[in-house]
Amino acid sequence: MSTRVQWKNTNDEDTPRLHRPLACCAAAMALLAVVATCGLFLDGRTVLGEGVWLKPLKFAVSFGLYTITLAWMVGRTERWQRTLRRIGTVTVVLFIVPEISIITFQAARGERSHFNVSSTLNDVLVKAMGGAAYVGWATTLLLGVFLLWQRKVDRPLAWAIPIGLFVSLAGMSIGYLMTTPTAAQQRALDGGGNPPTLGAHSVGQLDGGSGMPLTSWSTGGGDLRVAHFVGLHALQLLPLAAVGLGMLAGRLPLLRGEGTRTALVVIGGAGHAGLTALLLWQAERGQPLFEPDRLTLSVAAGLVGAVAVAVAVVLATASRDRRGSPGV
Repeated sequence: MSTRVQWKNTNDEDTPRLHRPLACCAAAMALLAVVATCGLFLDGRTVLGEGVWLKPLKFAVSFGLYTITLAWMVGRTERWQRTLRRIGTVTVVLFIVPEISIITFQAARGERSHFNVSSTLNDVLVKAMGGAAYVGWATTLLLGVFLLWQRKVDRPLAWAIPIGLFVSLAGMSIGYLMTTPTAAQQRALDGGGNPPTLGAHSVGQLDGGSGMPLTSWSTGGGDLRVAHFVGLHALQLLPLAAVGLGMLAGRLPLLRGEGTRTALVVIGGAGHAGLTALLLWQAERGQPLFEPDRLTLSVAAGLVGAVAVAVAVVLATASRDRRGSPGV
């Protein structure tokens, strides 16, 4: 008898349930997003030029997407269920809850949450968030390892989930680059000073400078949060793409082969990883998102071209195979 691990078939009568702690956490994030939205209208306080409740709102939406996606993934496995569920619970208790609680607490105080070491309390809270982020990275890695060896009848989704998780891990890792002291902060430290902030997300301008509406991404320099955001949400986009391709397969004959859809998912994953790397490189060179130089544009064009060629090859192969199939 084969011992191959199987993803649960979502068409089975015994449809798997969402991982409860992760699903409850996602519901709590939705509630927090509503509260934070109200706070933006009712509380006129600002931090670095933006409403104090904007950061809790953004993190609530991001963590909500993260947790509901993991809840769905964990609920559709057959082997190592107990281990995966325990890892999911640890993710909620030691990563999501501490980090979002601190962000919300600091917003209520009218204080900056990240990089703020201006007092003993703020320093302790920053360190606690850093510890929670390490736990989140490690648990996401463990989930990725266990999910990598799962199999499913739908091969595109079986590839999309682990690829999405590992690209998401790369996006999460960009957050650690933000904790490095800037040149000015390092000079202050070397001189025996105690700068009020350590780390930054902007490159080429101070945090809190000119920024885009809602996201606050820098418009006067590079911003590491762009690549961080894009990479992190591969966790949702790649599985969604796999599901979307499966839905289109009923209307587009070229997509009916699982091999074709799987190849397109892998290409999409590679393209997403390449885009994340490109955005990181652009930010590290101090360029605003919508003001790339010629070199950045050239590399972007090369990335788009490579993805387009790969997609064209896959579809051309699918078309040739279909013409050569009996009865076509």
